[in-house]
Amino acid sequence: MAEETKGMTSEIGSHQEDHVSGIDKGSQKHEKLKIPLHAYWRVRRPATYSITFDTYAKMAELVKDGYYESLPFTSGGYTWTFKFYPNGNKGEGAVPGWVSVYTKIDTSIFVTNPQDVYADIKFFVFDGFHKIYYTHQESEPVRFDNENSEWGVANFLTTGCFVDGASVFIYDGGKCQVGIDIFVDQSYQREVFSYDENVTNPIFTWNITNFSTLYHNSYTSNTFSSGNRNWVLKVYPNGYGVGKDKYLSLFLMSENNEINYVKATLRVLNQITSRNVVKQVEGWPNAAENGWGFQEFITLADLQDKSKGFVVNDMLQVQVEITAFSKHTPIN
Repeated sequence: MAEETKGMTSEIGSHQEDHVSGIDKGSQKHEKLKIPLHAYWRVRRPATYSITFDTYAKMAELVKDGYYESLPFTSGGYTWTFKFYPNGNKGEGAVPGWVSVYTKIDTSIFVTNPQDVYADIKFFVFDGFHKIYYTHQESEPVRFDNENSEWGVANFLTTGCFVDGASVFIYDGGKCQVGIDIFVDQSYQREVFSYDENVTNPIFTWNITNFSTLYHNSYTSNTFSSGNRNWVLKVYPNGYGVGKDKYLSLFLMSENNEINYVKATLRVLNQITSRNVVKQVEGWPNAAENGWGFQEFITLADLQDKSKGFVVNDMLQVQVEITAFSKHTPIN
């Protein structure tokens, strides 16, 4: 594309190249904006609306010092028109010899629903020889309301850029295509990411009764709240993954499958001595379980050995202590 764009520029001619590369400031009716526009070339056509003048010269002759206004079209749930001034919008400060482009929002919606509408605006002109679009893009969303219903570029391109036989913008015997993209900013959504190291109710203990008769592949505890988040513990009595048939597997899970960074301690409690089996977890949830834990937490041999003190009266006690975790909090 770089070579194609370079070739196109030389064909336009040096006097037009200066005008094409110049960047004007957008203006709203009765208001001059300080934000510059960015100009570039692209292959993709306008996504919102375009106008093809079958004979540009005839349109300019008929319009004279006025403007051509498109049929109404919709974008973002609002109705718009595209206004093209072949000899400039002199009422808004267009320099003689320049073309102006504007868009206008239908203000009837503001009668029953007063509001500010913000939209990203791009203006286009089609290069009929190289099949690419000259694009003028506003760097910030433009605000429209009942008092500011129009916005545009007073000094868009020189009238010399629209002369048949001397410009890539006039092609196929006098045709010219201009276009516009209007992308309305929808409802603004955001979140706050934080890391809580002062977790309330950090410890939860789960008493698993009738442990020797458990026959399901896995069991999940009741939901518990820690740090104002809901969690569960999940245990595989006969192991999971690489721990299958050799280990008990133990995981901490977010009840709502939230993707948090968690720091916690998992324990299988020794009910005779204080020699608990303790393992730390810290990080994002693993892909297999979407939780935090270990496939090889404690051997089944240790659990089955009553002298070890992990299963007493056919009850196993597992515990978690959540010391920190990240939060994604939506903000309305």
